[in-house]
Parts: sequence; C-alpha cells; structure tokens
Amino acid sequence: MNTRRIKKLSPRLANQIAAGEVVERPASVVKELVENSIDAGASQIDIDIEAGGSKLMRVRDNGSGVAKEDLPLALSRHATSKIHVLDELEAVASLGFRGEALASISSVARLVMTSNNGEHESAWCARAEGRDMETELSPAAHPQGTSVEVRDLFFNTPARRKFLRTEKTEYNRIEDIIKKQALSRFDLGFSLKNNQKLVHNWRPAASRAEQEKRVAQICGKTFIENALHLDIEHTGLKLWGWVALPTFSRSQADLQHFFVNGRAIKDKLVSHAIRQAYQDVLYHGRHPAFVLYLDLDAAAVDVNVHPTKHEVRFRDNRLVHDFLFRSLHKVLADVRPEAGAEPTVSISDENNDAVPQQGAISFRRAEAPLGQPSSYSTAAVAEQIASYRALLNPSPQSFDSDLIEAPEHTVSQPQFSAQRASFEAQEQQAEIPPLGFAIAQLKGIYVLAENAQGLIVVDMHAAHERITYEKMKTAFDQQNLQSQPLLVPQSLAVSEKEANCAEEHQQVFTELGFVVERAGPETLMVRQLPVVLNQADAESLLRDVLSDLIEFGSSRRIREHINEILGTMACHGSVRANRRLSIAEMNALLREMEATERSGQCNHGRPTWAAMSLGDLDKLFMRGQ
Repeated sequence: MNTRRIKKLSPRLANQIAAGEVVERPASVVKELVENSIDAGASQIDIDIEAGGSKLMRVRDNGSGVAKEDLPLALSRHATSKIHVLDELEAVASLGFRGEALASISSVARLVMTSNNGEHESAWCARAEGRDMETELSPAAHPQGTSVEVRDLFFNTPARRKFLRTEKTEYNRIEDIIKKQALSRFDLGFSLKNNQKLVHNWRPAASRAEQEKRVAQICGKTFIENALHLDIEHTGLKLWGWVALPTFSRSQADLQHFFVNGRAIKDKLVSHAIRQAYQDVLYHGRHPAFVLYLDLDAAAVDVNVHPTKHEVRFRDNRLVHDFLFRSLHKVLADVRPEAGAEPTVSISDENNDAVPQQGAISFRRAEAPLGQPSSYSTAAVAEQIASYRALLNPSPQSFDSDLIEAPEHTVSQPQFSAQRASFEAQEQQAEIPPLGFAIAQLKGIYVLAENAQGLIVVDMHAAHERITYEKMKTAFDQQNLQSQPLLVPQSLAVSEKEANCAEEHQQVFTELGFVVERAGPETLMVRQLPVVLNQADAESLLRDVLSDLIEFGSSRRIREHINEILGTMACHGSVRANRRLSIAEMNALLREMEATERSGQCNHGRPTWAAMSLGDLDKLFMRGQ
C-alpha cells in the first residue's frame, strides 16, 4: 500500500526527469490512470469508456487512496508520492513517477477525482477544468480507493480534438492498453465497460492454469496451445512467461509482449536477443510470438530514458542480452518429440496465420498425453539409433549423406512383414517412442508411422535436413573453427570507437577463427578468416559484428553466417524427395528426430512432422456419430 504523502518536487529533481506531454489521445489518459491505480496498491481496477473515451473515461480502484489535503496537490505539476530524492529516481519501482499526469489531463479535460484513504469519515472530491481553473474540494461518498473521471477530452483545444480517429478506433486503442496492463499483473483484477456494456472481466490469476487462461483470453487460445512455458533464474535475473513454438509464427510482430519489472517495453536489445534465439528455427520473414517477463533489481535498469516510458536502459547490456538469448535458445532447442507435447493436424482453420504454406497443420500442447501414457526404454532407443546409423547418417568426418548416393530400392513385402512383427512385439512391451514405428512411405516424400496415440506423418527431407544440420554444427565446433591466412591481408578503415572495440574484444574474434589486428588509430587489418567463410564479404561481416559489440556487448553475426552456410550444405546433404527408404531407414530417421535438438522444424522453420490422434481420425470419418 502506498501511504507516502504527496510533495512538490524540487526544481533540481524535476529537471532530472525526462518529462513529456502524456495526453496524446484517450488511450494515453487511460494508461496513466490505470498505472496510478496499480502504484496505489489496488487489487481491483474498473474502467468505463463512453464514445471512444472522448465523452467519458472513468478509472476506479480500491487502492490506498489520497488524503484530503493532498488532493489539490495531486493535480499540480511535478507533485508525486512516488519519488522524493534523486536516489529514488535511480531505482524506480513504480510505473509512474513524474507527477504530471493528472495535471496534464486536467488541463485539456473536465476532471473529477474522488478518493478515500480510510483516515476520514467521508471521501473527498477534487474538480478541475482546463488550465486556469483552481481545484475545488467537496465531501463525497466513496469506498476505500480512488475514482478519476475524465470528461469532454480536448473541450478547450478543438484543434487537438480533430486529430482523434473514429470512436471505434480510439476504443480499440484503449482496449489494447487494458489488455497489456492485464497481462502485466496477473495478481490484479480488471474490468472494462464500453458504452455501459461489460466487455472484459479478468479476475486475479494466482495459479499457472489461471494465468494461462488469462493469456488465452487476451492473446488467443491458439497462442497458449502452441506456447512453451519457461521460468529461468540466473545471476539476479529472472525470465518467465510463454514463447510460441517456431511453427506458430506471425506475418507481423503483433503478438509480442515483453515486461520489465511489470512495465511493458519495446527495446532494441531485447528484440535483438529474442530474434537471435529464434534465428535457427524461424521461417524466413516471419515473427515470433511471446509473452515474457524479466524481473531484476530496480537499480539495474533505468526507466527514465524516454517520455513515454516505453524504453529502458540496462546497467549491464551484455549480461541481460546473453541471459535472454541463452535462456530462450535452450528452451527452443529442447523442443523435440515427446509424449503429451506434439504437433497435430487441426480440423479447424482457426490459426491460418500461424504456419505459412502448411494448410491446417499446427502445434498443439496437450494438457495430458492422449490415451494411456506411452513409455519406452532410453537404452532401447539408443540401441536402435546405433543399429540404424550406418544406414542413415553421414560419417562424422564427412558432410556428405550416404543416402544421396545409395541406389533407389523398394520395400519388399517379406521385409515389411518381418519389421512389422518386430515392432508389434515392442509395442506389446509398451516401449513405444513418441514418434512410434514406421509403417509405410507415401509418394517418396512422407514417412507414415504409428505411435500410442495414432498416426504420425513425417516430411523425411525436412526432418533429415535438421538432423544433418545439427550434426554439422557439432562437428564444425569440434574442429575449433579452423582458420586460414589471407594471401593479402585486408585493411579496413573504421572509426576510433570501432577500432577500440576490436582491440577490447580480441578474444571474441580469435574464438570465431578471425585474426584482426589494429594497424592505426582508425585502421584494422584482417589477416585470417575461418575456412568456411573464405568466400564471405569479410569487411561487411566484421562491420556488422563491431556494430553488435558496441550496441549489445556481444555478437552472433559470424556464427549466424557460418550456420547459413552449414544450413545450405545440410539441405543438399539430406535425403531427397522420391528416395525410397526401407523400414529400417525410416525408423532410424524417427529415432534420430527424437534425439535431435530443434527437430520439430527444419532449418527454414517448416514443421518436420504432424500427428493425428485416433480421436481426430474418428472425427474425420464420422465414427461414433
């Protein structure tokens, strides 16, 4: 509960604050009022909107309230209860802190603020209209908390009123603000009425199931069905929330919510780290979807860098960037076939925007495994992989696939019968892997398999491409990025700042297989490159790396460039379409998929497999209806 008294800021402290006009449109008014309610310790916030906010915006809370003698001060500029000294500005824990929101709003609207802090028999009401009106106080009836009514926005500035959009557009912007606030604080209840009709009513969500229900209501049911939950803590940083599977990508960056200590932000460093985490698995031109929360010490982040408070500055950019990247990279890498979390073929087309050129295929995260939980022996799977590896995989010393050169052949009936009998025996022992056992191949493109839940369909080229790619990356890393000297060292003209950065990060370049030396105050000399990048544009690549190192404290540009080359090699080194596989080869592919990181999608972000449960198949053929 906020029980601190409101005080006028000193001129010195007021000048330290990046102040700006907060009243741009109705949505900005609602945002400031709701943030005040949150800072007041409210557990329930109710919002009423009429005529898109131009006629009425009312925000009511059950927070700590404002004392009678503080009400006039609350409507004056640079008066706040949230910070009093400079040290508090350097570790702001509240959403608002500038003390100018109510003053700015009352200068362009008719404002009535009624509050009860529980210290008096009755509540008190403060009224103000326009810039010149003195605040009027009068007793009122109101429970614990505060209500702020804003009527006739821009009544005294008609030129600004002309810039408002239609009632529907302005309301939609308000609704977006409320949804974002509801995502930021699961412990609070929110309600939203539009033209006296209840639109949203979110109760406090304590459990993970309740939180996911709220996320589904705000971001869509398909998002939460296709999302991975994470909760990772390290070196004073905590990242938790939900990230969508790579196959649930978007054509626009319209489902990206990131909160720092409960504050919604859009930050270049954060965006860069998330984009890098998805770099190896996202379809070209698509955008990831996420609802993520970063919690850290308030003193480790500066929120006073932008008038709208949408941007922040971290004290240790590199630490935060690496933490975000490594956490998300690990979560996405661990996505592989397992019981109870599998891609499925959806009968509906609710999520047409999720997967490009994939029809109705989408990922579904099951709350519980379909049917009886399947169990299988890790040792048995390892034994299968070992026995089939010679048939399917390239040797560790070569990036060429044995399958490309192998002659085409068909699966004979005796071989099929023998393999099927073996798999049926394993099924009876309940050792059924997540992707089951192969039963056929379709058109030389798809592998059909049966698992405990139903039918599995695998795009064999896409799946083997991912397997080959991951092995090539591992083999490449084990060679410690071999370098080769340039016949003629390449000279680069750079800024002094870039030259200093290159000198400071010598170890980074060495680990990546580069030899970069400083040849002058504003000159760098490139003497060696990684062997695999001998055809790359070294100058452009190094400039990009230096830019990343200066801005983010780290860079994966070289690694990404190498991965692009390895990805191309993996694509050409994988089993091709129309290549007939034996049952043994098909099962080897399935076992390798289960053991390979990121095997749910190929290098280009396309899904590698899908599933239909027996229930889905029954619906398709109307069985039991």
